[in-house]
Amino acid sequence: MNAPDFWWTPNGTWQAKLLSPLGALYGFLAARRFKYNPRYKAKQPVICIGNFTAGGTGKTPFALALNALLREAGHTPGFLLRGYGGTNKGPLLVEPSNYAAAEVGDEALLLARRGPTVISADRAEGAKLLEQQDISVIIMDDGFQNPSLHKDFSIVLLDAKTGIGNARCIPAGPLRMPFKKQLGRVSLLMVIGEGDKSTLQQEAAQQAGLDLMRAAIRPVSADALEGERVLAFAGIGRPEKLFASLKEAGAEVVETMSFPDHHYFTKEDARLILRVAEAQDLLPITTTKDYVRLDGREEQSIARLANVASVLEVEMKIEDPDALLERLKPVLGSAKA
Repeated sequence: MNAPDFWWTPNGTWQAKLLSPLGALYGFLAARRFKYNPRYKAKQPVICIGNFTAGGTGKTPFALALNALLREAGHTPGFLLRGYGGTNKGPLLVEPSNYAAAEVGDEALLLARRGPTVISADRAEGAKLLEQQDISVIIMDDGFQNPSLHKDFSIVLLDAKTGIGNARCIPAGPLRMPFKKQLGRVSLLMVIGEGDKSTLQQEAAQQAGLDLMRAAIRPVSADALEGERVLAFAGIGRPEKLFASLKEAGAEVVETMSFPDHHYFTKEDARLILRVAEAQDLLPITTTKDYVRLDGREEQSIARLANVASVLEVEMKIEDPDALLERLKPVLGSAKA
């Protein structure tokens, strides 16, 4: 399910007010989970990539960018994640050629192409499996709100365009637990993109003595889309991010189709997308995460959509990668695989 619009509307909507008591209870219970120390500390340092809210802020693209940065510095990272959207609860070492997105989730397949990747609903057990691999550091994609595994360093991403929305907890708003409760466990705040909706959170982080850095998600080879008439479809946390990126790349976004986050496309979905695209002579285009849920499927209509659809590839650009490496040095030490 995608985040409702009222999550991102300033305080005052009737839905947020109605759900506020449930949100307060949710936030209290979520924060209470951190009353006790984590039950496991991995042998390798754990760098957690998280966010304050539900929904996408670019955690997986950032994990990939951090992986590349650490490898250039001589480290050998491995990825740990829940495997959201997949049926396998792990712990499981993901081999991309042996598993489908329906089993391990789309993010796991993307990460496994770049390094050893373990999915596990139990992060502590997942870390135990991953530390048996030839790695020197664990990049934890999401899990900032999971208390079972000790994190040596937590990089929290904050979308500059949306901030923390209405500043209420699920289901009244997008926060996974109260903002101040989360801020105390942040090692570094990474502001993503441009915008003025996260000013208060940035100020609070600076007052708490936290470092702030910046990054942005940029399309790869966007010039090829200049003037292209497209049908954009996506099943991600915020599909409108894809639509906006396509417009920024110069594409003419004629039709859009939004699906729930991590949506497993059906034959009917594929037929609809193809029918609308063919009727208007549009190029179907989607995200990399959506495409891995289409690729390799045997159903005729889905295989055909995978064959004709294009992918808007994006990458996370860290504004000052050297400064980030310097900040991570005390955590990484001299341990290299």
